[in-house]
Amino acid sequence: MRNLLFNIILALRAISTNKLRSGITIAVIGLGITALVGILTGIQVMKVAISSSFSSMGVNSFQLTSDVIKKKRHNGGVNISYTEGSSITYTEAKLFKERYKFPATVGISMSGSQIATVVYGSEKTNPNTNITGADEAYLAVNDTKLFAGRNFTASEVQSGTYVCMLGDGVAKKLFKNRMASAIDKEVTIGGIRCKVIGIMASKGSSMFMNSDNNVIIPLNTARQIYGGENSYLISVSVPMIGMKAFAAEEAEGIFRVIRRLPLNTENNFSIAQNSDLVNMVIENTTYIQVAAIVICIITLLNSIIGLMNIMLESVSERTREIGVSKALGARSSYIRGQFLTEAVLISLMGGAAGVIVGVLMGNIVGLIFHVGFVVPWLWILLGVGLCAIVGVISGIYPAIKASKLDPIVALRYE
Repeated sequence: MRNLLFNIILALRAISTNKLRSGITIAVIGLGITALVGILTGIQVMKVAISSSFSSMGVNSFQLTSDVIKKKRHNGGVNISYTEGSSITYTEAKLFKERYKFPATVGISMSGSQIATVVYGSEKTNPNTNITGADEAYLAVNDTKLFAGRNFTASEVQSGTYVCMLGDGVAKKLFKNRMASAIDKEVTIGGIRCKVIGIMASKGSSMFMNSDNNVIIPLNTARQIYGGENSYLISVSVPMIGMKAFAAEEAEGIFRVIRRLPLNTENNFSIAQNSDLVNMVIENTTYIQVAAIVICIITLLNSIIGLMNIMLESVSERTREIGVSKALGARSSYIRGQFLTEAVLISLMGGAAGVIVGVLMGNIVGLIFHVGFVVPWLWILLGVGLCAIVGVISGIYPAIKASKLDPIVALRYE
């Protein structure tokens, strides 16, 4: 330990003596580690954002949609394609809800508008509010809690009553810090007056949606306002995640019967499971990870050559010093350790700088997608390990060369 500390002090002294050369080598190594850690941190942030986006829909739920989602695997990646199938009609959605006897909650919803403006008094939202028509099961199937007020009743959904539930963002915009006072107030949605009966708890925004910028109105109310020919979304929520696969199989069979699809024909609808979509998107990041590793390897190979040249130059410049040390009794192993320590230290300094910059750059993506600070410990350890290997590989030949110098020849060196 004492020898190691002494070698580190000597290495730092040598580095400070040759600031320019050492600085350039540290920068090159740091660039490679920055590319590796930065890209992989960004990917990790995106994975967190994707997972949170889909989990906000409810981890125990799946949806029947009119889009036909297909995935094809090739060369380790996944291609996802969407084609428009037959729209799910209100009659089909109602039949499914009546016939589906699996122990699960079934909800029906439709998109009314994505560019609505909601007004209360002198306050109004931007014209980008989502208006969704839904039944009384909406909160349950989307894992949404209420901040204040109550849910729709079955009679309100059936009769098309002009009531609504506001998302957290909409309520804050219209009622500021007095959101609870919004209950029983009337807001105007596209010229239609609706009484506020509930305010949904905040679910936050994600890279795909802002769940708080949403207003829910009863399904039949939405059909009256926006027309009944829209395509409907059927959502199913099971009590336990282990039941989801069986529930999805039964849902597919029942809906095929409702649509009278012959045997051996493909579905003209999809069962969209949030976890499947997450996995498909995440699998497609493989190429980016491989590219980051290739960039890092190429940069580190250049670093090995550069660092080795610097260490060989250092051996040449310190030949007389090495001769004095050996003449005073320094063993070859001590000389090897001294130069190897210097090479590893330069490499680790570059790696440390690269890790810090890489993590900060990768988390810029997190700021965009409102994800907390992510520290990819695995990739950090990999980066530091690679730097240590670079230092050993770069320093081992110069260290051996230095240790084999003849002290008599070294002392005559000018």
